[in-house]
Amino acid sequence: MARETSENPGRLKQIRLAYQMTKKVDTKIGLIIAGVGLITFGVFLAIGFVIGHPIYLGILGFIVAFLAMAIVFGRRAERAAFGQMEGQPGAVAAVLNNIRRGWTANPTPVAVTRNQDAVYRAVGRAGIALIGEGNPNRVRPLLASEKKKMARVVGDIPVHDIVVGDGEGEIPLKKLQIHLMRLPRAITAAQVTETNDRLRALGDLLSKAPIPKGPMPKGARMPKGGQLR
Repeated sequence: MARETSENPGRLKQIRLAYQMTKKVDTKIGLIIAGVGLITFGVFLAIGFVIGHPIYLGILGFIVAFLAMAIVFGRRAERAAFGQMEGQPGAVAAVLNNIRRGWTANPTPVAVTRNQDAVYRAVGRAGIALIGEGNPNRVRPLLASEKKKMARVVGDIPVHDIVVGDGEGEIPLKKLQIHLMRLPRAITAAQVTETNDRLRALGDLLSKAPIPKGPMPKGARMPKGGQLR
């Protein structure tokens, strides 16, 4: 009982903080939520009077109105949060962390540059999505390099190149999740699992590959065992 009491204030505080953050970006959020609730409740109550069951429909309308308000608030709060993160390093990771069912995404980038440009990867029924974040002129070669690296292990699995941004041919951060969810299904659930396993093995192989310390001397050969001395 004490645990439930301690959790409820925490949840209420989170909701309050989320509302305050959203209101800074979406100043009409309060009016919109209230309008959705009142209209939904009013419609159900009116139907209740028409069919002769105002109390029953009124209670049902209250419940549905509360759910509608929660859904609208959640979506607008998410959109406001993404709007504040847009253009910042790691924004794509935040979207992938909250992605809905259907995609397996790693919030850790699979490729980065010293300028904090990054490529993230997600696997789902639509195939593989490579998502670039940063300067488009640097991100596109990074996407091409990652796609070439995967080509040997993924076979004919579709690969979608996505550059996050507001330019031509780019996807705004706030629409990234919707864009991923709308990609047409092209592979089976079993192929999704197999592709994830292959890409995981590829990542393990690359992480264990020996990396020479400093530039390799001209004419030097890699000795047996794969390590330079």
